[in-house]
Amino acid sequence: MRTLTATIVLAGVAACAPPKPADVPPATQEAPPTTQAPPPTTVTTAPPTDAWLGRWSGVEGTSLELARAGGGYAVTIASLDGQRTFEGAAVRDHVEFVRDGRTESIRHASGRETGMKWLARETNCLVVTVGSEGFCRTSSRSSP
Repeated sequence: MRTLTATIVLAGVAACAPPKPADVPPATQEAPPTTQAPPPTTVTTAPPTDAWLGRWSGVEGTSLELARAGGGYAVTIASLDGQRTFEGAAVRDHVEFVRDGRTESIRHASGRETGMKWLARETNCLVVTVGSEGFCRTSSRSSP
């Protein structure tokens, strides 16, 4: 009888014990939480040369106009010989374009840095060729 009582007590204890993790059905097991990184954010910063977009006046009716074209610029220069348009690209702090097989640069300058006496008092200018191709955004310059 002792054997039968011990067997019944042991069976009762085993039935009351919590199930082992391997005994838990898969549907009741929780999946580990997953953290998903947010999609990468693309930040595009306009080149500083975009501040130069628009028309710049030179002397004797000359001008330079910079407009966005595709991934670069359309550089239109009106000189005493006529108007020509070139494809330009921002390169660090200036715009480069090819004219007659030669790489030219448009740089920000003061009127004095253009090398042109009619522009000497100006402060917001672009220069291609010192002494002959300077263009400014002005409010007070009179014509030469």
